[in-house]
Amino acid sequence: MGKNKPRNRHKHYKVPAPGTSPGLYAIDEDALKPIIVLHIYNDKTYKKTELDNINNIDKLVEDKDFYYWFDIKGLADPNIFETLYAKLDISRLVLEDITSSYQRPKLDEYDNDKYIFSVSRHLYLSDDNVLCNDQISFILSERTLITFQETYADCFEPVRKRLEVGKGNIRIGGSSYLMYAIMDVIVDNYFALLNFWGEELDAIEDRLYDHPDKRIMYDTQAIKRSLITIRKVAWPERDKLNDIIRTDSPLISDLTKTYIKDAYDHCIQIIDFIESLKEIASANIDMNLSIISNRMNEIMKVLTIISSIFIPLTFIAGIYGMNFSREDPATGKILKDNMPELYAEHGYLYTWIVMAVIAILQVIYFWRKGWFK
Repeated sequence: MGKNKPRNRHKHYKVPAPGTSPGLYAIDEDALKPIIVLHIYNDKTYKKTELDNINNIDKLVEDKDFYYWFDIKGLADPNIFETLYAKLDISRLVLEDITSSYQRPKLDEYDNDKYIFSVSRHLYLSDDNVLCNDQISFILSERTLITFQETYADCFEPVRKRLEVGKGNIRIGGSSYLMYAIMDVIVDNYFALLNFWGEELDAIEDRLYDHPDKRIMYDTQAIKRSLITIRKVAWPERDKLNDIIRTDSPLISDLTKTYIKDAYDHCIQIIDFIESLKEIASANIDMNLSIISNRMNEIMKVLTIISSIFIPLTFIAGIYGMNFSREDPATGKILKDNMPELYAEHGYLYTWIVMAVIAILQVIYFWRKGWFK
């Protein structure tokens, strides 16, 4: 991995102060200027228009022969939310959830099936391989879908192309089918992320066998942390899709529910995939620790062998290094029996020979014991 490893930076969300009244939304100071694109379509035609505002949204969706998709990126304009509240009677609780971009995936039904509010999480890697976790919100009514993104990151391009081409059910399935198509793209992106991390874990395992280093632990932990993030998203996404399948709301067509079941199965596969990758990541970490421990044991064995060889040699050198005096300093008498080896003609050579023999015998003994294998 090295420079290209995916990292998961914790995102700090702006949350309401304790005791704040429900339904009060606050625009983040870092919110982006909105880009609003209106898609109008039916089974025969398709038209895309960029809008400056949605002040006349109730007039724009009057024609019952068409379906409407308001694609809104950026949440910096409070006028958008006031218009939704005034013209479409969207609950302020919904508006609060849209601007509070830390929501988990969910599905809420409001006002006797007048509209449905849903949340998904868009996960993707930025240009420098930082894992980004953005919120995508949906407001679904009978013939209208409104989507909100907090950033300009685009995951809707495959859906737009299908709308332009007009093949399949995308134009005839209604607004609920369009919402499913977007959710399906979001879920499929999870597979792409998991495949990327799976390849990275395989590369890390190869590094463990070839050239283990301390970065392996950091790289594996970064992937494991990313897997935890996607797991926190995939579980509630699965529950949300299950809620869509089981809802009795007339806003969700039977055709949409049929395809939602496929997305639900994909979520289950993703969860299983995540657990498998987490086990591989944990195994890599354990293997790395074992390799480090084994390497330390090898080092200690070498040091032990070296110490064992030099201990008797040091003992001999220590004895003859005491340099006892041959002459009594009080009487001047020669002490012939005081370490006579010190004054042997070839004592220095004999000492080296003895130490060399001892060292060679020890090496042979350690080799027969298998210490050098």
